[in-house]
Amino acid sequence: MNNPLLDPDGARRLLLGNEAVVRGALEAGVNFVSCYPGTPSSEIPDNFRMLAPSLRYVFEYSANEKVAMECAAGAALSGALSLVIMKHVGLNVAADPLLTMTYTGLPGGLLIVSADDPGCHSSQNEQDNRNYARFAGLPCFEPASAQECKDMGKAALLLARESQQPTLLRTTTRIAHLRGPVLFGPLPETPAPIVPFARNPGRFVPVPAVARARHRALAANLESLRATAETSPFNRARGAGEKGVIASGVSRAYLHDALMSLGGEDGLRIFELGMSWPLPEKSLADFMRGLKILLVLEEGEPLLEQALNALAHKLSLPVEIRGKVPPLEIFGEYSTGAVRQALLDLRGEKTQTASPLAASAPAHPALPGRPPNLCAGCAHRSAFYAAREIFGDGVCYASDIGCYTLGLLPPLKTADFLFCMGSSISAGSGFARFGGPVVAFIGDSTFFHSGMTGLANAIFNRHNILIVILDNGTTAMTGHQPNPGMDQETLGGGCTRLDIESVVKGCGVKRVARVRGYNQKALLERFSEMKEESGVRVLIVEEPCVLYARRFLKKSRDSRARVARQDASAAACLETLACPAFFRNEDEMGVNPDLCTGCMVCLQVSPSFAAWKGGAI
Repeated sequence: MNNPLLDPDGARRLLLGNEAVVRGALEAGVNFVSCYPGTPSSEIPDNFRMLAPSLRYVFEYSANEKVAMECAAGAALSGALSLVIMKHVGLNVAADPLLTMTYTGLPGGLLIVSADDPGCHSSQNEQDNRNYARFAGLPCFEPASAQECKDMGKAALLLARESQQPTLLRTTTRIAHLRGPVLFGPLPETPAPIVPFARNPGRFVPVPAVARARHRALAANLESLRATAETSPFNRARGAGEKGVIASGVSRAYLHDALMSLGGEDGLRIFELGMSWPLPEKSLADFMRGLKILLVLEEGEPLLEQALNALAHKLSLPVEIRGKVPPLEIFGEYSTGAVRQALLDLRGEKTQTASPLAASAPAHPALPGRPPNLCAGCAHRSAFYAAREIFGDGVCYASDIGCYTLGLLPPLKTADFLFCMGSSISAGSGFARFGGPVVAFIGDSTFFHSGMTGLANAIFNRHNILIVILDNGTTAMTGHQPNPGMDQETLGGGCTRLDIESVVKGCGVKRVARVRGYNQKALLERFSEMKEESGVRVLIVEEPCVLYARRFLKKSRDSRARVARQDASAAACLETLACPAFFRNEDEMGVNPDLCTGCMVCLQVSPSFAAWKGGAI
């Protein structure tokens, strides 16, 4: 297979941070990989899936992160060098098994990749999963470059096997999606050997008596790993002076750029912390001795700052520690500019000086705002339009995690609340007890992720809720990865498709209907019928993701729409359906043929639209 990730020792390639993690795992000889896709981590499992036929490891997409974690833990328990991948909020889903497997340890070795999202680029929060390293007892690595993604990925996997302690590789959006040069090491001729499993219920079955003993074992393991952190090549100190900087994670990259713009590191001592937990306290204490002022650079929570304050207090070190002070905050991402200003403050230079790297650029007017939007031809828009036609503001709309969350914006307005994956059914059920009727929207992948338990609970407790399962045949928002409901032809021979209607009926739902997403008449009829009914009702709206259908299923619609009459009906359609293919220029309105996908929903909504075939509009 001609893939640059399989190039030989000594090759240098330009890789995404996520791609570099894959190469590092291959160099370690990984045996088993599982995941639930989630931005910004998605390219890691996607590359493993692409490479799986040519290599000797097992790769699986899992129904959710907890399942992925348990599968990887089971593989590691049986002696396989294992890797599990998820975005930061996915670690919340997987926390239950995580906090026990750190007690038991895993002989084969397990590395958890958590891709955090400071700034909420594609997430519902910006939690800092370094907290999990401290909370669960995980050695933590934080890369700051593509090269380190490869090197730390390999080192963390090998450390997980050597120590039998699950290990965390914490990336962030910027690190996952940066592109940089990576020097390859050797690929092993064979994967890592499988460690023979030895039955030991006194270690691996954590009933209370066992768990109490294993808690002590975990504490001892972490102290041993602290010694590893003291000598880690990823923790480096340099420079001299009475002012110092300690930086971890992507902040190290911003520090490099900021120092370059200021002309160098003269008068500063720098400590780069790549293996950030357990803290190498001896090295850090030695570094802080003789310092008058210390600047701590870390995105997210002030975890390192607090630990250094505690260490300085414990050792009576008279150093002023600065961390989360403007322009450095717990919110969002750091930047080279913010770090540069913090360095100027550290040096006592309050006046901002021009950067030698900053090129003069002409001022440009601000670009118009462009809110996120459902794709032209997305069947979710058709379903939301029909729901608004029947229910309007007479119900509350519970939304979930997926493309369809974009239904929150006017004019669709079909998202009134959202918590996490699968919550639309559960939270919607609770809301309906006291807040009136609820229509809950959930996607097919999210339904299999964690919607099924909410559905079972709704049946069990006799909730009154209309659940709309938007089945677009793929996990669309993160890059069209498989899910258990994907069609069998696309899944291939390695997986089995689950039929959503059969699952829903198997949970005990009596009122179930299926409808095509582009069929407005059928949607309106089903919504009207279910509006008058009570109890748990499920409407399955089926239509392939328009991008997935075109790119992977090789299906497209040839006919296009046009505005045949520019009247009040056409204007109302533009305002209420609001497809991105629509345009209005002063008094002219129309449909952009380059954006139109031929779904023909607008033709069903307004008689002023007509089909167009061939020629120019």
